[in-house]
Amino acid sequence: MDKQTIVTKDSAGKKLVIVREFDATPEQVWKAWTESQLLDKWWAPKPWKAKTKTMEFRAGGSWLYCMVGPDGPGPWCRTDFKTINKPKNFTAIGAFCDENGIINQDFPAMYWKNVFSKTSTGTKIEVELSFNAEADLEKILELGFKEGFTSALGNLDELLAK
Repeated sequence: MDKQTIVTKDSAGKKLVIVREFDATPEQVWKAWTESQLLDKWWAPKPWKAKTKTMEFRAGGSWLYCMVGPDGPGPWCRTDFKTINKPKNFTAIGAFCDENGIINQDFPAMYWKNVFSKTSTGTKIEVELSFNAEADLEKILELGFKEGFTSALGNLDELLAK
């Protein structure tokens, strides 16, 4: 069954809330969000792929990856993990960067709070994405975040179905 991705914009609160359900156990969904070899299979919207350079999933660790498209490498991104409460939730700060993980200050930081909960049919993920300013939220939306992330979550659905 196709699951809906619900994206709610809270301009005043400078955040997006994304909710999606999956027909998989919380443990399976958690692994797909926290292991680089699985993230590389679903994180980018098709025809793009995520390609991990380094990942250390622990508080204080980070994930450095590149989005690779049909014409070659695209943007580099870095996620710095802040808190991890396996398998219930984790928080992180995401940003665009160069291939060495040096943050690109021209783009806004994104503050991720990911919560995983068991449902009667699988797992619900709730992502709260906060920004320092409303303009930062708007810039990320203009870059196609809503469509790209919705597409990537569809990729995760396919991966979990295998």
